[in-house]
Amino acid sequence: MEPFWKLVYLLEPASITLIITAVTVTFGSALRALTYGKEMERSRDLSEASITLDRSQALMIPVMSSISLILMFYLFSSVSQLLTVFTAVASASSLFFCLSPYINYLKSQCGLPDPVVSRCCSKSFTRMQGILLLGCISIVVAWLISGQWILNNILGISICIAFVSHVRLPNVKICAMLLVCLFVYDIFWVFYSERFFGANVMVSVATQQASNPVHTVARSLSLPGLQLITKKLELPVKIVFPRNLLGGLVPGGNATEFMMLGLGDMAIPAMLLALILYFDHRKSRESFSPLDFASPKGHKYVWYAISGYAIGLVSALAAGILTGSPQPALLYLVPSTLGPVIVVSWRRRELTELWEGLVPNLVDKSHSIEV
Repeated sequence: MEPFWKLVYLLEPASITLIITAVTVTFGSALRALTYGKEMERSRDLSEASITLDRSQALMIPVMSSISLILMFYLFSSVSQLLTVFTAVASASSLFFCLSPYINYLKSQCGLPDPVVSRCCSKSFTRMQGILLLGCISIVVAWLISGQWILNNILGISICIAFVSHVRLPNVKICAMLLVCLFVYDIFWVFYSERFFGANVMVSVATQQASNPVHTVARSLSLPGLQLITKKLELPVKIVFPRNLLGGLVPGGNATEFMMLGLGDMAIPAMLLALILYFDHRKSRESFSPLDFASPKGHKYVWYAISGYAIGLVSALAAGILTGSPQPALLYLVPSTLGPVIVVSWRRRELTELWEGLVPNLVDKSHSIEV
């Protein structure tokens, strides 16, 4: 156990930036899921509707995640280039999804013409969308060449937002089941996997760098500028910040030391926040403004959840500093986010309604309307 004075490291620029970024991304992912769901309700577009997990699908997430961890632990070097290609495609599409609303807003505000340039699978593709897609691909290519940590974070955040928007939970009952299973999953793979596999599987997989296929192709073709292309890449499955960001407090800190947080530690709590936001929105019976603190209407369960998330994240970082070892973030995040929502809803006598679900499956609703 480290002395308590080392908690001052929580005041490092890297720590503060990590906390602010994680809280912002978690809330932003939930808010984007809310607005995206409302867009799909209005358009009744079944092809774009989100996936609502049932109980069996939710239970399969920790199982499949465990299998993936084991495969990555033993076979990462063999499939790393394939994973990089897959991640690059997913990053480009996620970034396109995240930036599209801003492009549409700019287009409507400025009155910019946006003619359709192509049609595919009953979908129209406009000129502005083409420009945006090229921009997203350019950012991914820049990441592939440089491996820059800021680009890594941008792509990771976009993947998190897109995932939470497209994969949602129907009620708190299934959400609690998923969170409890991932709570156990995180604890086992961080604290106990070394006893069975000879190494900390979670940490080993999270810190491995993937081979860069761009460097491999450039080297095989003897292309100029090979030295400018990074050989190894941090995949955007986590956000990272250098410990010496703006000058850290750690003596002798260097740019190779990073603080990190897995995307799952933002995406999973964000799924709960998205569910709570839907509940708040439908209970308010009015145009819901998540930033309206003063309004007496609206239950605002989301603020209990997001405050709990911030407290849980700070607790996880503090525990990591005091113990000097990696911590399973969900050990702290699950009780601090789910707990306040359960307690407050029970006191308000709304736990049953929240537990069983107020939010309909958008696919089912759209299907029933069409029929």
